[in-house]
Amino acid sequence: MAAKPTTDVERLKQISVRGIAEVEDVANFKTSFNRHLHFSLVKDRNVATQRDYYIALAHAVRDHLVGRWIRTQQYYYEKDPKRVYYLSLEYYIGRTLTNTMVNLGIQSQCDEALYQLGLNIEELEEIELDAGLGNGGLGRLAACFLDSMATLGLAAYGYGIRYDYGIFSQKLKDGKQIELPDDWLRYGNPWEKARPEYMIPINFYGHTEHKDGKVKWVDTNVVFAMPYDSPVPGYRNNTVNTMRLWSAKSPNSFDLTFFNDGDYIKAVLNRNEAENISRVLYPNDNVVEGKELRLKQEYFMVAATLQDIIRRFKSSRFGSRDTVRTAFDTFPDKVALQLNDTHPALAIPELMRIFVDIENLPWDKAWDITVKSCAYTNHTILPEALERWPVPMLEQMLPRHLQIIYEINARHMQMVSDRFPGDFDRMGRMSIVEEGHGKRINMAHLCLVGTHVVNGVAAIHSNLLKTHVFKDFYEMFPERFQNKTNGITPRRWMLLCNLGLSEVIEDRIGDGWTTNLSLLRELETLVDDRAFILAVQKTKQENKMKLASYLEKNHNIILNTDSMFDVHVKRIHEYKRQLLNALHIITMYNRIKKNPSGSFVPRTVMIGGKAAPGYYAAKQIIYLINCIGQVINNDPIIGDRLKVVFLENYRVSLAEKVIPASDLSEQISLAGTEASGTGNMKFMLNGALTIGTLDGANVEMMEEMGAENIFIFGMTVPQVEELKKQGYNAKQYYDRNTELKQAIDQISGGFFSPHDPDAFKDLANGLLYHDTYMLLADYEDYIASQEKVNKLFMQPTEWTKKCILNIAASGKFSSDRTISEYARDIWGVEPNAIKLPPPHVAPEFREQAINASKDSAQGENRHVSY
Repeated sequence: MAAKPTTDVERLKQISVRGIAEVEDVANFKTSFNRHLHFSLVKDRNVATQRDYYIALAHAVRDHLVGRWIRTQQYYYEKDPKRVYYLSLEYYIGRTLTNTMVNLGIQSQCDEALYQLGLNIEELEEIELDAGLGNGGLGRLAACFLDSMATLGLAAYGYGIRYDYGIFSQKLKDGKQIELPDDWLRYGNPWEKARPEYMIPINFYGHTEHKDGKVKWVDTNVVFAMPYDSPVPGYRNNTVNTMRLWSAKSPNSFDLTFFNDGDYIKAVLNRNEAENISRVLYPNDNVVEGKELRLKQEYFMVAATLQDIIRRFKSSRFGSRDTVRTAFDTFPDKVALQLNDTHPALAIPELMRIFVDIENLPWDKAWDITVKSCAYTNHTILPEALERWPVPMLEQMLPRHLQIIYEINARHMQMVSDRFPGDFDRMGRMSIVEEGHGKRINMAHLCLVGTHVVNGVAAIHSNLLKTHVFKDFYEMFPERFQNKTNGITPRRWMLLCNLGLSEVIEDRIGDGWTTNLSLLRELETLVDDRAFILAVQKTKQENKMKLASYLEKNHNIILNTDSMFDVHVKRIHEYKRQLLNALHIITMYNRIKKNPSGSFVPRTVMIGGKAAPGYYAAKQIIYLINCIGQVINNDPIIGDRLKVVFLENYRVSLAEKVIPASDLSEQISLAGTEASGTGNMKFMLNGALTIGTLDGANVEMMEEMGAENIFIFGMTVPQVEELKKQGYNAKQYYDRNTELKQAIDQISGGFFSPHDPDAFKDLANGLLYHDTYMLLADYEDYIASQEKVNKLFMQPTEWTKKCILNIAASGKFSSDRTISEYARDIWGVEPNAIKLPPPHVAPEFREQAINASKDSAQGENRHVSY
């Protein structure tokens, strides 16, 4: 059955910002769609389901990618540029369909073609499942970076793992988080292409043999790594890069001995054990325990990736599988490896193993090449989040790598001793091998020693790395430390998810901001333009109504769209301080109950995020928020003035609906605990105001927009440190603030959990006696800042002016700017605005088209000016 088509009014709105499609393009797309329905899905319109229509649409869109994808790779082989390899255990890419249409500029023809076929494209877009390849900010950053690398014309590849199951699908049962499998591949993935011809053997376990001055790693268990390629299109430049993800495959289908003896379970047991490596994504709860499977995943990804990179380095000519380069002197000139956090840290000893054991390079030369080729991004300040692996586990699983790490550490310790003679404490602090409660390998230290650049992800974070977390290493290698403030792609986080606002902005300043976000500064001249203010207000209200409609339809939640949408979405973790937000909600509730006839700013508080399955406190926070909501939302005295909503199963596709509809963004971590954050940037770009501490990228956001356009509260990093030195006593704050005392007593006494009065005693005691992240110290200032928010929200014009200034100041936080800095300062490559010729251009005219594009790009001074 065909879906109900969109109304003409809705379609005019959709198409106006995308341009009008050519009749021939629409006819061709319809033909392509019907062909895929017929030949790829073997269906006709009488029996096809909505999912069939989505898959046919995905294939028809992918057809537009394939020629560009092949031509891009041909171009890289012809030009042989330095290639950038981004190694990340997560890529939180969300949905691919709409993003591809936006980046290829084919939205209007797809819209029109499906409208003529009687199908609703928005309904089909909703069918696509979010790719289960990431968990939080680190994975989403990697996805934004891939988009920017393609848009900036870099020869870049994303490498990771193709997880069969994502982190988990979050359901709420009686207010508690329940984890269900995220079986995102159950209907297949139309965007990927398996490459069995590039399958690679990966070794585990075994032992080493020393013979004739050489080391051999023998008697290993072998697992195969099968690559799956997904296209990464740049924005309207005909560049399509590759994300290559590895899937674990058993070398044997099953053991025939067991099979013939009738033991079917044992026959497939080894196969399952091998393939478990890429079965599921580990939830990132910022505490790495001795999880053998996680270590296997990290080495599996690194080993497969490096073999692939070296194969490509050796066979540099297009179509060549024969070795062209035999020497590795030029390796750092042709290869840049970026390690996204410590998860790919084993790339350092693995590269050394390949160079020394297989390619027969002397140690010093191999080390020089490795250090020059690798760079490391640190994503956390929290010491417990830095990976440390038990030596016995490494010794058993990767015996040769442990030997190499010991050798790296011995040479490193000699350098430290030469530089700081007699300073044994410093040597202990800087060692890669940690003694104490069981020998462990500190992976962050391995990265600091084995790379030529380490970068933080916001200015305050990078400074804390230098002065606190890695102070000793900064004194040893000051030239290695850089800052690269994170960014987000404006294509997904404005053009795709906030079409109305994109159109309003394009009407006034054109569309150049999509590849040069700093052009949004031109909006500052419109801050007093009444018509522009009204247009921004109108799009915000439309976005709020869309979100309200979605939540009512899918979750039976009814929102007051005239209320302030106060949004706090991120992983549930104590350092993110969702509990501080809960204290504010309770305070607002108590104030209304105390003065029911008073005047209050209506507010809808939305909190969303997943807690790691083993993280008790985080799961309790989710339960508390839902219990608070149950009481408040069913209190007739409260009415529409306050509502609490927990956004179930928060993910990228839900973020694309929530962020454009938000009025207030909560970024309230304790100063000095959040490395950067990127959610804060998405809200800023979409015209939400921020309430936050001077932490992470909030600091730079304030510098860009001005302190008067952000609600800053709480202690600064020096004040936090001073309070810790004095001896922080949370109970003092509880005793002297009656509203805070009332809120905590209500949590502790079962006011919000009458069915189980002791349910939240642990949370309350944690606040009073183990308040690690100093919620009570910042509570009073937080409440006062929220009062300023209320006061401004009652002045819609003034509120919107600040929203416009936020949008105008968000140019710095484009991932295009971030990647341009990585490219120039770390990888040694130059971004470009070259538009590759489309696939239909004949080979003899391609070079001419590229040269014309170079001239045009220089004339336009596009995004490469970052």
